[in-house]
Amino acid sequence: MRKSGGGFFRTLLLGVLVVVGAVFLLDRFDFDLPFTTKEKDYSAPPILLELKEMSELHSARADFEVVIDHEKDVQYMPAILAGERVQFVAVGSVDAVVDLSGLGEDAIEFDPETNSVVVTLPAPTLSAPVLDHDLSHVMNRDRGLFDRLSGFFSDSPTGEAALYDAASDKMLDAAAQSGVVEKAEVHVEDLLEDMILSMGVDHVEVEFVEPSIR
Repeated sequence: MRKSGGGFFRTLLLGVLVVVGAVFLLDRFDFDLPFTTKEKDYSAPPILLELKEMSELHSARADFEVVIDHEKDVQYMPAILAGERVQFVAVGSVDAVVDLSGLGEDAIEFDPETNSVVVTLPAPTLSAPVLDHDLSHVMNRDRGLFDRLSGFFSDSPTGEAALYDAASDKMLDAAAQSGVVEKAEVHVEDLLEDMILSMGVDHVEVEFVEPSIR
């Protein structure tokens, strides 16, 4: 009996050594190991849809974090049964932009007698807010029983488009009071003055006018 048991264990040990050795050789010589998982990317290459020339100077940016706290209250119904309250955190930015697309030859006037230049540009305006969808998120959502049940029959019971729209409106209002437009004017003035003075001009003046409505 001992002899038979010893033979079994020797056979088992030999089998283990053979498997370990085979795996080592396969790995050592870059053979594909059996049952290994490989990832393959069958995605199509990016498709270029259009190339556009940039005709705007984004000269200043204001970054915002906005909290939207909206409640939908159903009259004569307790909140546990009907209604919804959602708290949404939105992160995004608003740029102050100078539109250069309509500049003509009279935008830059050079006076050789005083060796000075006057540059006339449209005043910066606020661009549409750009929200970061990775950082923006629903912080809390409480829904009544009936709203949760009706959500089973809705394609998007907790759609966030309205929350993003509300956050964009708040960011735009806040940007108008933030001083980002004034900061953009200073930045453009400094940029143009440094560039034109380096050409040998003695004096540079930058004037901003309200952009025309097209």
